[in-house]
Amino acid sequence: MRRHVARAAWGVALAVALAGCGGSPREAANDGGGSAATTVSPVKNADGKKVVRFSFPVAESGFDPQTAHDLYSSTVIDGIFDTVLTYDYLARPSKLVPRLLTEMPTIEDEGKLYTLKLKHGQYFAPNEAFGGKKRELTAADIAYTFKRNYDDSIKPVWRFLIAGKIVGLDDWYERSKKTGKLDWDQPVAGLEIVDPYTLKIRLTKTDYNFGYVLAHVGNGVVAREAIEKYPNDAQSHPVGSGPYYLKEWVRGQRMVLEKNPNWQGGKWNFKASGKDPYDEVIVKEMSGKPIAVIDRVEIYVIEEEQSRWLAFKNQQLDLINIPSSFIKQALPGGKLAPDLAAQGMRLQQALDPEYTYTYFQWRDPVWGGPELHKIALRRAAAYGLNRDEEIEVIRKGTAKRAEFIIPEGVAGHQANYKSPISYNPALANALLDRFGYKKGADGFRMTPDGKPLVFKYTSTPTALEREFDELYRKNMEAIGIRYESEKEKFADSIKREKRCQITIRGAAWIADYPDGDNFTQLLYSKNIGESNNGCYSSPMYDKLYEQSTQLPDGPERDRVYLEMQKQFEADTPWVLGVTRYRNQLINPWIVGYKKHPVLLAEWLYYDVNMAGAGQGK
Repeated sequence: MRRHVARAAWGVALAVALAGCGGSPREAANDGGGSAATTVSPVKNADGKKVVRFSFPVAESGFDPQTAHDLYSSTVIDGIFDTVLTYDYLARPSKLVPRLLTEMPTIEDEGKLYTLKLKHGQYFAPNEAFGGKKRELTAADIAYTFKRNYDDSIKPVWRFLIAGKIVGLDDWYERSKKTGKLDWDQPVAGLEIVDPYTLKIRLTKTDYNFGYVLAHVGNGVVAREAIEKYPNDAQSHPVGSGPYYLKEWVRGQRMVLEKNPNWQGGKWNFKASGKDPYDEVIVKEMSGKPIAVIDRVEIYVIEEEQSRWLAFKNQQLDLINIPSSFIKQALPGGKLAPDLAAQGMRLQQALDPEYTYTYFQWRDPVWGGPELHKIALRRAAAYGLNRDEEIEVIRKGTAKRAEFIIPEGVAGHQANYKSPISYNPALANALLDRFGYKKGADGFRMTPDGKPLVFKYTSTPTALEREFDELYRKNMEAIGIRYESEKEKFADSIKREKRCQITIRGAAWIADYPDGDNFTQLLYSKNIGESNNGCYSSPMYDKLYEQSTQLPDGPERDRVYLEMQKQFEADTPWVLGVTRYRNQLINPWIVGYKKHPVLLAEWLYYDVNMAGAGQGK
């Protein structure tokens, strides 16, 4: 998936791509180093529209809210589809606010009844599925969207968010399975359509956190006509009621979004959090402006770090997460480089609510399962992986070790917890010796039954992943385990891991909502095929997880989370990796931008300064 593209060739390709999307002829500008550089100025677009351009480091998979499972596709989805709720742009910690509703849901019956009151006049983007008519979003569309999470034919990935929670929904699904067809018109008691603008959602048990489900991008509201117009290919034909629609898509290369002409909009009215002085600047710049003031969003898939950095330096991208390979160049001594500062660049730094992890396939005959010798093998590999070297050499100091199964910035995180599983190759070797993984004549270990033992690691063919290959190969060979690298496209890996077909792979999870449940569910066995990528299955962990879902955030739930951590460590289905610092550079003509810990389509909330574009301030 990740091809290495020579710098010059890539520059030509991007120039052609940008020109094809309405970009102006290039003009000379000072790049901060005294030389003339080819640039794209957002103010100079031939059609006069405000445009923002940024990149994805891996390719998207598709734009169906109920089936897309990667961060990059979800970012596009968040701009196309509306969710019932969303998040306040500036509030920290994250705060839910209405998106489709006139006000926050009314919550009754001890958190078991949510009443949603929809705004009038919210329309889906024009599409031939609607026969040339404007199509208003109604309560029935929200009910249909919830039901669609149970359509096995599309392989939905977010069902776990609502499974067992809505009265009658699981029963509706079971009845439909018996007939072999989902009856979309059959009412569900827990999804009561009172009128076109009122929906009552009755839950099976108290859940004061259900608002997070209503804000989740996987519940982006879809129209039944559009889904039926494009059977089994909704991912290529996203039709939402959000501010933007997909105007152009070249798979794995370019996505172009433009304003939905039917979108009614709203005003920017967020308040400063009081925790960040820059909030006051944003409020001054943005208050009273329309939400989604940017006309067009252009997203480019640029997989190699060098190419992304070059594109940003040449002002072909408006903002960037500084690639780890260029951290020291951009931030010498931890401060913004003088040439970047001279161009008016703004640096934004934050610790993301996320972590990386390396999972072992629980169903693999060598690496998976609860047998003691297999646990010893996984634990030895965990002791063998040097996360400190990863942070120093590969991450260039822009990360910290993840210790707990809930990361910082998320409710349920335990800041004082230190995992007993850390780099210890001597202990790793002792474990392998003790449990029968003897070395052969070539110096590499065999399984207890005498077969070759291989750490087969699946990743994408990029420069960054090749650095991980070097590190992991060195780490595994130090404990006598043969290392093998398997390369494939990111989207292909996603598909295979949902079928439990990948032996060992690195993954990452960033908060969909700022609660520990969003991370502990990654190890729940009922989420195999959805979010449980390593297909881990533990009756004890499942019991603890189900117990945790019945508890509010607080000391009692924290105690359960600690027991879940201990069970996780006892089985070692993963090796926890790192939590990464986000170091972003923003060009001076982008105003009002602030990275949100949960929101994805942040371009709804910032603007392009037409007077200052490309000039540096």
